[in-house]
Amino acid sequence: MGLMRVLPFAKYLLREHVIPGAVAIDMTAGNGHDTLFLAELVQASGHVYAFDVQAAAVEATRTRIEEAEWTDRVTVIHDSHDTVRAIVANETRPITAAVFNLGYLPGSDKSVTTTGNTTIDALEQLLDVMAVGGVIVVVIYHGHESGKVERDEVLAYAESLDQKRAGVLRYGFINQINHPPFIVAIEKRT
Repeated sequence: MGLMRVLPFAKYLLREHVIPGAVAIDMTAGNGHDTLFLAELVQASGHVYAFDVQAAAVEATRTRIEEAEWTDRVTVIHDSHDTVRAIVANETRPITAAVFNLGYLPGSDKSVTTTGNTTIDALEQLLDVMAVGGVIVVVIYHGHESGKVERDEVLAYAESLDQKRAGVLRYGFINQINHPPFIVAIEKRT
């Protein structure tokens, strides 16, 4: 077995933390692939919240969920991920995982991107509402100018987290061309 590529490793981390009946959050729904993956993991007794600011992403995610006939276990929110605390405020099930794919929606307007300030705000909110032992998987795409800025801001934030509060892992290939994506995984400790 060779080294696990970034996206399979992200799914591995999510699979290890999402349990049936729990809540998982897709912080950047995009085309709905991660939302669908999380919905399968939480099963019928769990729930997935999926956020995106772009109408096309919201529509693509809703379509994918409807085709899978899982609309009862997914709530798609057409808003920024930095509203997560308010959205899950009344949730009673444990929130065990969240995933971000930073950057822009593939095949769309590349000027609409995630930003460091909203991502960091969302990360702080997640660390407040998640169950101890929960994981946040952040896939960082930094092959564009705003992606480089966001990468640096998110890394500075993650590196500053108190190790008693969270464990932080960075995973990615360092000898590939064209700015390969990498993962920052944050596991809540307290």
